[in-house]
Amino acid sequence: MTRDELLALPATVDLPTAGRAIGIGRNQAYELAARGEFPCRVLRLGARYKVVTADLLELLGLSPDKQRGSVATTEPTAATLNTDEEVQRVHGSPPPAA
Repeated sequence: MTRDELLALPATVDLPTAGRAIGIGRNQAYELAARGEFPCRVLRLGARYKVVTADLLELLGLSPDKQRGSVATTEPTAATLNTDEEVQRVHGSPPPAA
């Protein structure tokens, strides 16, 4: 998804849309949500899953800047990434020791 498409998303999106935004397929998105391991907040509404767009944008390093009406882009950090592999992929080095 493009940056503009991400910023145009409604307050919540379905799981396949959120999965596409972070680069995973529909099946993996549902598997992660069912295990409680989706990388951002997921709401369970009956048989449906919804992902909070603000959390999704934060995960992707995009956060709304309400004062200017624009979007501030932030670099992902080890705290916002889920796995050591993601940290290494984004930053090119292993995460700092805890």
